[in-house]
Amino acid sequence: MTSFDAVFQSSINNPEEFWAEAAKNITWYKEYDKVLDSSNPPFYKWYPGGKMNTCYNAIDRHVENGRADQTAIIYDSPVTNTIRKISYKELLDQVSTFAGVLKGMGVGKGDTVVIYMPMIPEAAVAMLACARLGAIHSVVFGGFAPHELAIRVDHAQPKVIVTASGAIEGVKNLAYKPLVDSAIEQSTHKVDKVILFQRDFVKADMIDGRDFDWNEMMEKSEPADCVEVDATDPLYILYTSGTTGMPKGVLRDNGGHAVALYWTMKNLYDINPGEVWWSASDVGWVVGHSYIVYGPLLQGSTTVFYEGKPIGTPDAGAFWRVISEHKVKALFTAPTAFRAIKKEDPDGLLFKKYDTSCFECLYLAGERTDPDTLHWAEDLLGVPVIDHWWQTETGWAIVGNCRGIEELPVKEGSPTKPMPGYDVKILDDEGKELPAGQEGNIVVKLPLPPGTLTTLWRNDERFVKSYMTTFPGYYETSDGGYIDEDGYVYVMGRMDDVINIAGHRLSTGAMEEIIANHPDIAECAVFGVDDKLKGQLPVGFFVVKAGVTRDPVEIKDELVKMVRESIGPIACFREATQVVRLPKTRSGKILRGTMRSIANNKDYNMPSTIDDPVILDEITDTLREMGYVKK
Repeated sequence: MTSFDAVFQSSINNPEEFWAEAAKNITWYKEYDKVLDSSNPPFYKWYPGGKMNTCYNAIDRHVENGRADQTAIIYDSPVTNTIRKISYKELLDQVSTFAGVLKGMGVGKGDTVVIYMPMIPEAAVAMLACARLGAIHSVVFGGFAPHELAIRVDHAQPKVIVTASGAIEGVKNLAYKPLVDSAIEQSTHKVDKVILFQRDFVKADMIDGRDFDWNEMMEKSEPADCVEVDATDPLYILYTSGTTGMPKGVLRDNGGHAVALYWTMKNLYDINPGEVWWSASDVGWVVGHSYIVYGPLLQGSTTVFYEGKPIGTPDAGAFWRVISEHKVKALFTAPTAFRAIKKEDPDGLLFKKYDTSCFECLYLAGERTDPDTLHWAEDLLGVPVIDHWWQTETGWAIVGNCRGIEELPVKEGSPTKPMPGYDVKILDDEGKELPAGQEGNIVVKLPLPPGTLTTLWRNDERFVKSYMTTFPGYYETSDGGYIDEDGYVYVMGRMDDVINIAGHRLSTGAMEEIIANHPDIAECAVFGVDDKLKGQLPVGFFVVKAGVTRDPVEIKDELVKMVRESIGPIACFREATQVVRLPKTRSGKILRGTMRSIANNKDYNMPSTIDDPVILDEITDTLREMGYVKK
């Protein structure tokens, strides 16, 4: 077996040869002229001159090559008590017919379509239908506030919006149609065609002449064939939050994206065609694009579409049921999901009810995996628990553990080594490379590998300014960390999560890691508050595990002692308070920056991705009681 280090060195020393070999897994209508065009940095182009279609690669070719009857999508929806299996042949029928619907509405190559859908297979059908026509989709997380949807509609300027009548969020029904109507009203770009998928539990009113029923349109539409596109043509826009409040539209190409995602399914995740893979995310996030829809379908594996939560649908055994019932080989989810399960079922009693002998590996990403959660999952599952690190912009892992090449030993706190194609460096603020073990800015030497962002939609200038200016010749991740003597990368959090205490730069992530090791703690967050004497001081919030009834002050004193013993008095960690819950995005990221702004009495925008805005009021009240927020 080839060693990982040999594969990695090959990708860095001979990138064109490496990615030419990987491109053989994709079906091309016309071979590309060259692997990489570096003539206009930082606007690198992979596979220029190549002609292909992502939808053809994800569906048609599998039907043509013997996988017609294999299950492509398993739709598992505990919130609606539905399980449905869709074969590659059935998926082809649905996608080609819906592409015909869009084509009939004037959607063609280069046009944009906004998709605002819950976690139902129709969301994937809409995405793939756009790819089939060479249209550019922009999926906006279903349930986003109308104002946020309106901003994206104005920026993407879609010909059509595709939506559903609603979703079930926890125990509540959430109607989407009033949100879409309000967004169209607020936007200056007027959309005159909305395709609506009606769901049984929430019916939407239709506006004559503008709104079209999904099922009615499907019944009278002719299937559409795949359109030949350039490898460098855009596949989708995915908006990620920007510091200015205006979201950044990350742009993904067709050719490089298909090559990279196909390559990762086996090499990173060790999934083979025909095997069952589950990414417990949402199509509104990059993980949903890469590893619910495109990655597994490009490879010809089976993907689980899960409409539910890790807890509460119906309990903290939901994940084990899905794994057992559908014979899932590997799961990819956020550490937050496992912290939630651990909080509800700390002894893993529900896990013991299910046969999970099919299960081989758990992959975590989205935010740093604290050692306590890592070890809890390892002990419970008895399989490798692999942390890996990536961003919306990169579309796949920057740092990971390639089990399909060579499984490397896990080191707690590290997502392992840079992935093939990513030449990761640690630089100081002046751009000088730092030695092993020294913390600084994590950057990636250009060019980035295939499948990463090519630019920002309609904003090349912001692309260069946001990612390519601070450290010329490198992609700036905006994360800080270090690489140890074995080449393992440690991501310590966003650079703005590094606080300066009396001239000493300390990572709040390192403090969180220590607190998370306390046996009573389910999850925690540490952020910096302004201090006249020291510059900044750390403040901690913690949530205890289910069943813990100890005095919060006692727990706080123990946490202060732990941080002092591990980092030293220099950390000045003296303030920690128990809270019922932490504010998070819908993808599970804790809103440390927002809490920091509140504590420092600074203006902040309510994050569009927030899961429950009420929690911020609770946090504000707590910070006020602690004396940080002015009355």
